[in-house]
Amino acid sequence: MNTDFLKGKSVVVMGLGVFGGGVDTAKFAARFAGKVIVTDKGNEKKLADSIKELKKFKNIKFHIGGHQISDFTDSDIIIVNPAVDEANPYIDAAKAKDKLITSQMEIFFQLCPAKIVAITGSNGKSTTTALTAHLLGNIKNGKVWLSGNIGNRPLLETLEQIKSNDIVVLEISSFQLEQLARIKKSPYVGCITNIAPNHLDRHKTMENYCIAKENILRFQKSGDVAVLNAYDEKCLQWYKKYKKTNKICVLFDREKLDGKLTAVFKLPGKANRENLAAAITIAHHFGLKDKDLAGAVGSFVSLPHRLELVGTVNGTRYYNDSIATTPESTVVGIEAFSEPKILIAGGYDKGLPFDDMAKKISGKLKALILIGVTADKIEQSIKKTGNVPPIYRVGSLAEAVNKAKEISTPGDVVLLSPACASYDMFVNFVQRGNMFAEMVGKL
Repeated sequence: MNTDFLKGKSVVVMGLGVFGGGVDTAKFAARFAGKVIVTDKGNEKKLADSIKELKKFKNIKFHIGGHQISDFTDSDIIIVNPAVDEANPYIDAAKAKDKLITSQMEIFFQLCPAKIVAITGSNGKSTTTALTAHLLGNIKNGKVWLSGNIGNRPLLETLEQIKSNDIVVLEISSFQLEQLARIKKSPYVGCITNIAPNHLDRHKTMENYCIAKENILRFQKSGDVAVLNAYDEKCLQWYKKYKKTNKICVLFDREKLDGKLTAVFKLPGKANRENLAAAITIAHHFGLKDKDLAGAVGSFVSLPHRLELVGTVNGTRYYNDSIATTPESTVVGIEAFSEPKILIAGGYDKGLPFDDMAKKISGKLKALILIGVTADKIEQSIKKTGNVPPIYRVGSLAEAVNKAKEISTPGDVVLLSPACASYDMFVNFVQRGNMFAEMVGKL
């Protein structure tokens, strides 16, 4: 794959989306290809901001509100958004015509001249990715680039600016790792923060999900680096497996952090100490010492929607943890605080069980406020534990915030940590988190 390969070709970008990945891919294709078709099942209103960014490209055509089979059978190259399941009739039609099927991440890995540090996991990968890039900013030679599945940061657009002595730090999802496996590519440094059930609506089984995650290590070469969690059962299995190969395998351990670094680290909770341990372990591999890192550790602040303090009202602190779209990540959020906790949870059903979460949090809540289609499932799981806090069922996030204010007292923590995706009520977790912060601001 190179940019010359795209010249004169017709390209389909399947899945525009609202997070920026589709826009980045379409801009890249439009610069080098002859003709580009951007197609998405979503409506124009939902995709308005993304479409607006691409209007200046005269060689882009939009097929919004549904896909057309002829786009996939008549074009040369299909670039597929990671949110699109490979078991898809349009992709099958393209395969039947021997079309090249690729993705944003595959293209990047084939064209990037710099060393890539990639981070995945069920929880903590965004914070660990941002923190790793922040720490590696102390490297004297070369620039550090932060991108991937984290916010609206361009990936392919930056390629021409990246030099061989730079470092690229990427957050990578299980969906993107499935795509990378097609070209048998893994990063120079591959880090797995932890493994817990997630995206089973797409992967169907936990085994399939783990296979996808392992791709971050599977195709590493001699001298590449695997960084794994010393307290995660699946990570330990992979550590033992890959320790026998010619790659460098390292475990990160939250209990072995330098006390001077933890003292200046601002993010709460055990899980954030694990994120810190992972980032520091990666920084050590690039030659940075603990004494070099204290300033960067102390200046790092929480990412939006990740245990983000959004307001204090009458002595009660309100935290936005909208990124918590799995039961395990909600457990992490609850365990970050020792204060009395009012949890707002519920949302879209990804097919994940809530029984284990219920066992871990039911005795730790002052109250539970439930919203969304999973409210019944979560309530039933909590009731099975026999240690049931007051439970309130409400019809909207606004009602949940008002109920939390009504039942809270000074010293409490109100935590939006839904344990579910947002798609039943919101466009995405960002919109959900922003609305929560806005509602708290109005209090």
